Amino acid sequence: MAKTIVRNLDFKEFIKEKKKGKLKIYIGMIAGVGKTYKLLEEAHALLDLGVDVKIGFVETHRRPETQALIDGLPIIPRKIVRYKGMALEEMDLETIIKISPEVVIVDELAHSNIEGSKNNKRWQDVLELLDAGINVISACNIQHLYNVCKKVEEITGVEIKEIVPKELIAQAYEIVNLDLTADELITRLELGKIYVGQKIPIALNNFFKKENILQLRELALKEVALQLEKKVETEILEYSKIKHECFFACINSNHVTAKKVITETYELAKAGLHKWYVIYIKTPRESTRRINLTSQRHLIENFRYASSLGAQVIKIENNHVLKTIIDQAIEKHVTTICLAKPKLAILKMFLHFRVVLKFIKKLDEHKINLLFISQ
Repeated sequence: MAKTIVRNLDFKEFIKEKKKGKLKIYIGMIAGVGKTYKLLEEAHALLDLGVDVKIGFVETHRRPETQALIDGLPIIPRKIVRYKGMALEEMDLETIIKISPEVVIVDELAHSNIEGSKNNKRWQDVLELLDAGINVISACNIQHLYNVCKKVEEITGVEIKEIVPKELIAQAYEIVNLDLTADELITRLELGKIYVGQKIPIALNNFFKKENILQLRELALKEVALQLEKKVETEILEYSKIKHECFFACINSNHVTAKKVITETYELAKAGLHKWYVIYIKTPRESTRRINLTSQRHLIENFRYASSLGAQVIKIENNHVLKTIIDQAIEKHVTTICLAKPKLAILKMFLHFRVVLKFIKKLDEHKINLLFISQ
């Protein structure tokens, strides 16, 4: 049977419904491209806009420019975890969830948590934050991504032990690649902006060799482009699945019921910015010689009323009302037909039963809903 739509929306409950948080990730080809700096810079920008943003965990590596950006940002203190007689600091997941900021900054997505923490990996903490409805802005280097870690090992000769799963990357609402040329990065390293002291020549002769940087940069650019392409494809697919509703308000010369059908259909269409029509089938029984001037005037008023609400009015002369409605509904890709609930005597119901049944079966064939509006 054709579906009957019942509207019973509690909008307040809809608003209160907890939604999953969104994830934004900054990707770097290598250490020192400015991921943490960018995280803190964005935190300041959000704070200036009045967003409830908190620092859940950042690691500045004592870089002066990055450290300076900490000032003025609200920080959720780290928790102390005891491990092998040492007091170590870790992100306080439970407190973040309890405070529930609108946005939380969580650096070093691939980080392994200290033994004894609730989760083994920080990316697992991030999943909990997202499930709690908290938006997360995070960062990691390209070598930690599941898709490319083996390629990075081949390029650098360094084993990659901390891996972020592809499922988490796929969840990201936005992925941003922080790009520098190899020469810019080497200059930053030589100026002591990434490492200091003896670490600089060691890095230059190993992970930060120019040929390594060039290959890592290419990997990062390709991977972020691939993720963007997947996201676009997914969103286009999801968009194509959205059912675009289209409503038909079926009226006759009965002024009271016609206006109610128009108004109710308008409310349905307006709720989702959907397309809608008002259709009037002029049968011999509705000819100007059969209905009085008052009814004719009301009919014209209803046409004007429907047009003022944004409906497209369709007027057709035909003896077969139900068939014409279906033919027009199919042509206009209508999803729901709205008409006044009939008030028929028992005898008339039996006389019309076969016609109505045929009408409903036809609606089912074309997946068109039928909504009766009480008079």
